[in-house]
This record gives sequence, C-alpha cells and structure tokens, in this order.
Amino acid sequence: MSNFANWITPEVLRTLGWTLLHFLWQGAGLAALFAVAAAVCRSARGRYALAVGALVLMMMSPVVTFWWLRAQANPAVQTGAEGASTWAGTSTQNATALRGSHSPVAESRAEQPTGMLWLVEAWFLGVLLLSLRTAGGLMLIERMRRKEIQAVGAELFARCVALQRRMGLDRVIQFCECHRLDAPAVLGWFRPVVLLPVRALTGLSEAQIEAVIAHELAHIRRLDCFVNLFQIATETLLFYHPAIWWVSQRIRAEREHCCDDEAIAICGDAVNYARALTLMEEWRTAPALMMAANRGPLAERVMRLLGWDGAAGRMRVAGLAGSLVCLVGALLAGNAFLGVAHAALGGGASLKQEQQSGSVIVVRPEPASAKERAEQAVKPAGSAEAKAQTNKGKDQQTASEEQNKKESYLDAMEAAGFKNLTVDELIAMKVQGVTPGYVKEMRELGLQATPDELVGMRVQGITPEYVREMRKFDANANIDELIGMKVQGITPDYIREMRTLYSSINVDELIGMKVQGVTPEYIREFHDLGLQPRADDLIGLKVQGVTANYAKEMRAMGLKPSTDELIGMKVQGITPEYVKSMQAAGFKDLDCDELIGAKVQGITPEFIEKARKHGFQNLTLDKLMALKQADIL
Repeated sequence: MSNFANWITPEVLRTLGWTLLHFLWQGAGLAALFAVAAAVCRSARGRYALAVGALVLMMMSPVVTFWWLRAQANPAVQTGAEGASTWAGTSTQNATALRGSHSPVAESRAEQPTGMLWLVEAWFLGVLLLSLRTAGGLMLIERMRRKEIQAVGAELFARCVALQRRMGLDRVIQFCECHRLDAPAVLGWFRPVVLLPVRALTGLSEAQIEAVIAHELAHIRRLDCFVNLFQIATETLLFYHPAIWWVSQRIRAEREHCCDDEAIAICGDAVNYARALTLMEEWRTAPALMMAANRGPLAERVMRLLGWDGAAGRMRVAGLAGSLVCLVGALLAGNAFLGVAHAALGGGASLKQEQQSGSVIVVRPEPASAKERAEQAVKPAGSAEAKAQTNKGKDQQTASEEQNKKESYLDAMEAAGFKNLTVDELIAMKVQGVTPGYVKEMRELGLQATPDELVGMRVQGITPEYVREMRKFDANANIDELIGMKVQGITPDYIREMRTLYSSINVDELIGMKVQGVTPEYIREFHDLGLQPRADDLIGLKVQGVTANYAKEMRAMGLKPSTDELIGMKVQGITPEYVKSMQAAGFKDLDCDELIGAKVQGITPEFIEKARKHGFQNLTLDKLMALKQADIL
C-alpha cells in the first residue's frame, strides 16, 4: 500500500493531467480520420470496423501518451524543451541559465501541480459517477433476468431454434418472454438471452417477429455485447471528449445497420421489416446495456433499408471536407500541446538538478520560424498518402454530384407540391409506394389528397384506373368514399348491377350494402315476392338476417308483412312456429303489428293456456297483455 502511495507523486499527477489534455487533440484527430475513412467507405460492415478501430486507438492513445510523457520527464532521456522556449516567448535565446529557486520559471513550475491535481480530481469524479450509472444498469438487468422473464411457449421456441440453426449459431441461447420491454432485445455476454416482449408477439406479424428475432441473433453471432461493454468502458474513462461519444454513437448505428442487413438476408422482405421497426420505435423502452432491435435512429435505418439516400451524398462530401479541416486543426493543436508539455515536464527535472548542483545550463536549439512550423504541421496533409486520399475524395464528390443530378425522391415530391413533408410522412409515402407520378395522376383526376390520404389510397390499392371507373358512376366521389369502396371490394360490375336495380343509389348506400353483404341476387329475391325495399331497408333486412324464405313462410301463415314489419318481426324473434302456435291457441286473425306486440309483452301459447286453466276463457289479446303486465299469474 505504501509503495502505491509513493508512486502517486506530484510528477505522476502532472503527467496524468497532461495526458488528459493531450487527448483533446488526439481524440479530435482520430475522429477526423475516422470521418474521412467512413465518408469513403460504402458498406455498413466496413464503417463499423473503422469505428471500432478508431475507438480502440482512442482508448490506447492516453496510455501511450502517459508513458511517453513519463519518459520525457526522466532526466536520463531528457532531450531538451524546445517547445517550452516557443511557448514562453523566448525563441531568440539559444541558451537559458536556470539559477536558484527564485527564477520565474521555477515559480511557474511550482504552481502547476495544484492545477493538475484539480484537473485529475475532476476527471476521477466523472469516472466515478459514470461507473455508478453503469453499475445501476447492470443491477437492473440482473433483476430483470431473475424476476421479470419466463420461457416462451413450445411452438415459438421451436421457431426460434430453427431460425438459430439457419443462421449457423451453435451456442446455447435462451428465448424468454418479458412484459417490461416493448421490443426484442439481447442480454448477457457468456449466456445470452433473447427477450421477446408480449407486446411485440401480439402486435407484429409472424414474418415481422422472425425478422426482429434474426436481428437479435445477429447481435449474438457478431459478439456485439462485448463490443458494447468496451464502448461503455471507453465512454466512462474518456467521458469528457465529445469525439468519444460521437464515434461510439456511430458504432451503435452501424452495428444496427449490419444486423438489419443480416435480418433482411434471412427473411427477405425489407419493407415489412421497416414497418416492424416503425411500430417498435413507438414502444421503445430498453436499458442501454442491452442490444435491442429498435436501437438506433429510426429514420436513418428505414431510409437505408428502403434504399433512399436523399441528401446523403451531399452530406458525405461536406463531412469529408469538414473532417480534413478538423484533422489539420488537431495536428496544429497537437504541435502546440507538445511544446507546452515538454516545457512543463522538462522543467520539473531541471528543477531537481538545479536544487542538487546549484546551477545548470539547459541548451535550447533555435526553434523554427512560425512559417516553418506551420509548414511542418501541414506537411502530412501534403504527403503522397494524403494526396491519394484527397484524390479519392474528389472522385467521390464527382460521383455524388452525378448521382444528385438524378432527381431524388424528396426533390420530386417537392416538385409535386409537397414542400413541408415531415420525416414520418416521407417514410410512409416511400414505404407504401406513393410516387410523384402517382400524385400527379391523382391531381389530374381532381383529387387534392394530403400525404395521409395518399398513403391510405396506396395501401388500399386505389389506382388512377379505379378512380376513373368509379367516376363514371359518381363524378363527385371524394377520397374517403373511394377508399371506402375499395376497402369493401366494390367493383364497377357491382355498381353496374346495383344501378340496374336502383338507378339513384349513392356511394354511401353502396358501401353500406356491400358491408352487410347485400348482393344483386338478394335484392331480386325480394323483388320476386313483390317487395320493393329501399336501399336503407335492404341494409336493415340483411342486418337482421331477414331472407326471402322468411318472408315466404310468413306469407304462408296468411300474413302480408311489409319490409318494416318483416324487420320488426325478425328483431322480436317471431318465427313461423310462434305464429302457428298463436293461431292454434285461437288467435288466427292477428296481423303483423299485433304479433309483434304480443311477442314484446311475452304472450306465449303457454301463458294463454295457464290463464285458461285459472278460468280466464275467451280473453282478447289486449286483455291477455293487461293480465301479463299486472303480473297476476
């Protein structure tokens, strides 16, 4: 323990502080290099590998810097502090004598350990807080594993195992249900568990469920959980640098793209899978330490699945140029930081020598001029490798400009009059196949449809030809009516037959009749009986289950029911058997209205027989109903 305490010396703290400061330009430079490479790379796997490599280098660079700075602080390997002379403004001096403990340089060196101590303490506090957050997430996952999951049913488990075999996974994987989550996810590193939420199992189709399970199995096959753990560790230790969070976010996004590609390769339906992602985005509740199918930006993933890049080409060119600028800036900043660090760390060793010998002369070579330093800093950008990279970027820009010459989907929709579409509307229209040509044709037919209406029309398969056919029967049919007719399967032939029977039938009546299953044959059967029911009456007859045979049977009983009476009799449950029994009880001349009234009041042949047994003979129907209402019997 004492050896460890002796190791944490002011020099070590100062070196650690400078290491953390050096990482500001190192992280920016590595992030810029990654951005340049990612802008050129076209595949999701390639960009993912580049992002992981960049994060690994970011993690290693502080370690290498720390030991390098420690070596520079060692008098045995001290090579001079040429950067310090530049930083301190003494570039015209070739030699500076450090004498005594009262020199200004010595005083500035004595003040640095306190500032570096504060910097290191602040960094350590941030690491501690983020570690507590990670520990809390691990505890939440462990609690979920123990108390909130249960094994899936045998049928679903068999499907999951079959899918696992198709993907070539030989590991033991658990498949469980979880009510807490709203999207499939993976937890565990060595014993992975695929969680299938009940909401997803009930809200998605079988094909969609298979696709999202394939997505989660792809995470397991690619060992993404271990990479995710490394990301969390890097974010915790180097939390103060925005480049760390940006590169880590790109890793997560490209990881989801890679797994999306594998899911599509297994299931083969990108549009159906995109719909599943859209649904699950509304259900998003998954801890950050877990791999979930709805993780990552929804719009970016859906547009990529559908092959719609939009302005991505222009953004890649702009990102490439910005990354090169950031890279040059990071190199310049690194050059300045190296000079400052040399001065700070080299001064500490010089002070020790001065205190021991009384005086020491440190020879400082004449530094390069400002112009030469700038040329040296920019020199890497002029190397053959950088020139090749620049030429490659120019080729990429040329290809992107040629691609943009072709009118994009967004530009075409804006040209069609939709200038303020939201991302959700654009995605929905693209998924459902709403093209600028489709919009133009519908507008030529007089339909000024909104984005939602166009999506609805496309979903139901409404084509310009269908609209033209429907307009032959009703020139004023609006969008809602057209959608309603298409949903109910109303065809031109159906309308034509109905118009031969009802020349003035309107769209609402057509839809209502089609909903209830009113066919031309059904209408003709009533016409053959001499009944001419209106469209509304036909709907009522069909709803109540009144058939032509029912009307025939009532007529055989001596009744002549109208359309309304047929509906009323059917509603009250008057059957031919009831009519026969009332006639057998002596009520042979009852009309339809009297039969309906008797049935409503509960007058049955059994009640009539009971009244007669108590001496009530030859009662009229009205007397029987009064007796029933009085509840005497």
